[in-house]
Amino acid sequence: MSSAERIEDFLGQVKNAFTGNDLLRLRLGGYHGSEVDLKGVDVKKIAVKGGDKFSFTFHYKTRDIIKNLIQPEAIGQLRTALTGEFRSAQLATTGFDMSFERNGDKVRLKRTDVTGREAPSSEHDRAKNRMIGAGKKPYLHALKITDAEGTVLKASQDKFRQINKMVEIFAPLIEAIPAERPRIVDMGAGKGYLTFALYDYLVNVAKRPVEMVGVEYRAELVGLCNEIARQSGFEGLRFEQGSIIDHDAGGADAVIALHACDTATDDAIFKGISSGASLITVAPCCHKQIRRQMEARSDAAGALDFLLRHGTFLERQAEMVTDGMRSLLLEQHGYKTKVFEFISDAHTPKNVLIVAERQNQRADPQAIADKIAATKAFFGIDYHHLERLLSAPL
Repeated sequence: MSSAERIEDFLGQVKNAFTGNDLLRLRLGGYHGSEVDLKGVDVKKIAVKGGDKFSFTFHYKTRDIIKNLIQPEAIGQLRTALTGEFRSAQLATTGFDMSFERNGDKVRLKRTDVTGREAPSSEHDRAKNRMIGAGKKPYLHALKITDAEGTVLKASQDKFRQINKMVEIFAPLIEAIPAERPRIVDMGAGKGYLTFALYDYLVNVAKRPVEMVGVEYRAELVGLCNEIARQSGFEGLRFEQGSIIDHDAGGADAVIALHACDTATDDAIFKGISSGASLITVAPCCHKQIRRQMEARSDAAGALDFLLRHGTFLERQAEMVTDGMRSLLLEQHGYKTKVFEFISDAHTPKNVLIVAERQNQRADPQAIADKIAATKAFFGIDYHHLERLLSAPL
């Protein structure tokens, strides 16, 4: 049997397991393709609107990306992967295990029969992965996520999944904070979707006592959210009216800002640094402040003129430059930073999260200052709002 025939044999076993609901998992390893930081891929069967699909989870160094594909697309992607990108694969079904190994042009398959395994339940897996359940929770009903009986509304299914995904990311970061009762400040809390869910998970699921404050400029939302917190019995959660820059964040252990517009993200980072917070996490939005300067002096980056003369590319470049400088400024002030996509861009194109954790050892501030100065000169930037805030007398 040729290598191509062995690959088709393996794919045939995958298709049969998928169709017969016998597929437990498929794992691809030994990646040697062109994508930076891709470590491996896990594949399973899920039940979604429109029928069953293959769910691919691409594991990168700092993030995971999930893609759900119908069977022909999935098998095509697997064929490409096994032919040239991955050296190994492990298929587990209810009746057998099969390993795939490729060494150059040679392919080896090994099958081992097993007994006693039960067929997987995609619905059960999806429910088990939720950080917070639905049920009769006053805040979920008040925020129109569930009905009075605690069932997630059809129109709110995506929002409920997004809330759980955000809690999945934020909760471990907060649980790692050494403070006995961390003080968490959510800047620009809005209607408090994340604020309520995160508090619920930390206090009622993780059993971690916290003090949480949601800061919101719109007084009507502050009143609404405080009433929902009271009805929910969330004694350690409150909402305060005001702007991010005017809020006293003294004593904060964690500062969060989800989609604070333009320089409001800088205001939140500044408040976190000023308070000495152990954790600062922001999902930036808009990026207008740097883009205006790049538009006005785009000729300063002549090497990139072929990109920056297009509005779409200019916008993306401004986003990367703005957030890259934010990361540098955080590192200059004693934080270790990571930047990654935290939800699918199908939900929002503003899906980048900056996570900054305070370190005991500070990076070389002068070296970072030189890098920031060179970046500003290259892109024709006069100033970065966060840089100006940090340089002003306190």
